[in-house]
Amino acid sequence: MSRILYGVSGEGSGHSSRATEMTRHLLSCGHEVRIVSYDRGYRNMSTEFDAIEIEGLHIVCENNRVRPLKTLWHNLRRGDRALRRLKALIKLVRAFQPDYVITDFEPTTAWLAWWYRLPLISLDNQHRMRYMKFRSPARLMVSRWITVLLIRLLVPSPTAALATTYYYGERKNDRIFLFPPILRREVLDCKPRSGNHHLVYVTSHFEHLLDILKSFPDQQFVVYGCNREDVDGNLRFRPFSTDGFLRDLESCQSVLATAGFTLISEAIHLGKPYLAMPMAGQFEQQLNAICLEELGFGINAHKTDRATLTRFFGQLPALQTSVAAYAAQHRQQGQRDANLAIKRKLDELLTRDLAVRGVRAY
Repeated sequence: MSRILYGVSGEGSGHSSRATEMTRHLLSCGHEVRIVSYDRGYRNMSTEFDAIEIEGLHIVCENNRVRPLKTLWHNLRRGDRALRRLKALIKLVRAFQPDYVITDFEPTTAWLAWWYRLPLISLDNQHRMRYMKFRSPARLMVSRWITVLLIRLLVPSPTAALATTYYYGERKNDRIFLFPPILRREVLDCKPRSGNHHLVYVTSHFEHLLDILKSFPDQQFVVYGCNREDVDGNLRFRPFSTDGFLRDLESCQSVLATAGFTLISEAIHLGKPYLAMPMAGQFEQQLNAICLEELGFGINAHKTDRATLTRFFGQLPALQTSVAAYAAQHRQQGQRDANLAIKRKLDELLTRDLAVRGVRAY
C-alpha cells in the first residue's frame, strides 16, 4: 500500500466534502493518508483524519463580488505564520516520505510534489476548465484566460487529473478523466420530495434579493445564511445546521443561491431547479450558471431583479421536468456507482508508476 499526502483547499466546504469521501476510501484500501488543509477544510477533516494545518489562499468577497486587492492584502498579512507552517509541513513530508500527492486544488502540496518529483493527482472540479473544451461568452474570455492561468500556477503539471462535472466537453488530452460530481453519503441517502417552500442560501449582503422575494407573497421561502432565526412575511430565516439545511433541500421546490459547484450538484441530483446567482469576478461560478441554464436545469441570474425571479417561477414546471429526468437517470444508474467509478480510477492510478520518483532526496 502507498503513503499519500492529500492537500485539500479550505475555501468553502465543497473540497473537504469530496476529499472526505475519497479519504475514507483510501484508508479502507489500506493506504496511509495525511491531510493538509486550512480554515474550513481543516476544521471539517481534522476530527476524522490525521491532518496538519497550513495557511491557505483566501478569497475576499463583498456583495457577491471578488475583491482582488483586498484578497492580495489579506494573504500577504499572513506571511510569517504561513512560513512557519510551511516549515512544519516540509518536516512532515520528509518524515512521512509520501509515494503520491493528491490535491483538491490546494497549491502548497501541489508544488511540493513538483519539488520532490512525486506523482501528482489532481482531484477537483477546477481542472475541467483547464483540460476540457467548453463554450463561454466573449464577454468572459479575459476572465476565462486568467482563471486557466491561475489553475496552472496553483497546480503545476499534474500527472493525472480526475475532474468532477455535471456538464461534459471534449477532453484536451489523455491525462484528464471526467466523472459525475462526488456526493456525500447524507445526500445519497435523501428521499427527495416537493414541499411548499423554496430554499434560499445567501448572505446578509443580499438584502435586495430578500426585498424582491417579499413581492411574491404566494411563494414561501426558507432562508439560510443571514444569521437570523425569525419569520418576516413569506420569509422564514433559519440558522445554519447541516442536518436542517439538508432536510430543507430534500423537500424544497427549488433552490436560489450563488453558483457554487457543490450545492448545484446536490440540488440537481435531488431534482431541484436552481436559480444561480454567480459571484462577479469568479469565472467558475459564471460558467456553472451558464451551463446550468443551457442544460435546462435552472436560470443564470447574473442580474438579480424581479423580472429574473418572475421568469424563474414561470419556467419552474419545465425546469422541474428537465432536472427530474437527470436525477432519475443518475439514480437509476446508481450515484453510488458513479462515486465508485472515480474511486476505481484512483485505485488504478495508484497501482502503477505514474512518474519517475525519488529524483530529489527528501
